[in-house]
Amino acid sequence: MPKLSVTVIARNEASCLAEALTSAAWADEIVVVDAESTDDTVAVARQHAHTVVVRPWTGYGDQKNHAASIASHDWILSLDADERITPALAGEIHALLATEPTRKGYRVPRVAYHLGRWVRTTDFYPDYQTRLYDRRSARWTGLYVHESVSVDGGPGQLANELQHYSYRDLSDHLDRINHYSSLAARHTNPASPSGSAAAISSNRRVCSGNTSSRRRKPTSTPPGSRTSVGNPKPPAHS
Repeated sequence: MPKLSVTVIARNEASCLAEALTSAAWADEIVVVDAESTDDTVAVARQHAHTVVVRPWTGYGDQKNHAASIASHDWILSLDADERITPALAGEIHALLATEPTRKGYRVPRVAYHLGRWVRTTDFYPDYQTRLYDRRSARWTGLYVHESVSVDGGPGQLANELQHYSYRDLSDHLDRINHYSSLAARHTNPASPSGSAAAISSNRRVCSGNTSSRRRKPTSTPPGSRTSVGNPKPPAHS
């Protein structure tokens, strides 16, 4: 039975991260790669994750590949700080990994929470994302924006949803459009500062689904260091 590592990349995600990691508490390992946050992201991560690493921001795809590379297990579930693993999805993944999977990666239907409701219509749904994969046969591609997982032989597909608390309100939605257009511009013009860590942190999310925010001063961690925090038992996921 393959074991599973859940990986999360983050920068200034203290308001969202705890619930994301709590939804992954069933996994064999949780790895967080932080891009030198200036808020309490590292402190929150240490309360839930087995491994926390701080390193400079190098782009979405590269950060995610680094997180996968330092995980203890080959099967990876990549999770964003504003996403939640539903119990149904966790159960489906657990059943899939009870034996050796036939595919080397799997797409997951992602449902967005927008303006007070789950959106399962229009182009919002199903927002399929390849998030579960064997790192020996799959990798993230894309530098600044529109990163995706390339799977040898192509991905399979799961049935249960990954929840996405993507936009706080319409203003946040428009800000996000502007933000990603700036990242797309840097993709074509690498000299642009739009994809820097500062630009990433200026687009901080405030997760609609967040019910607990920990505001503690993080312990200083040198960039590139690795902090092992054993195997903590996260609080029960409500």
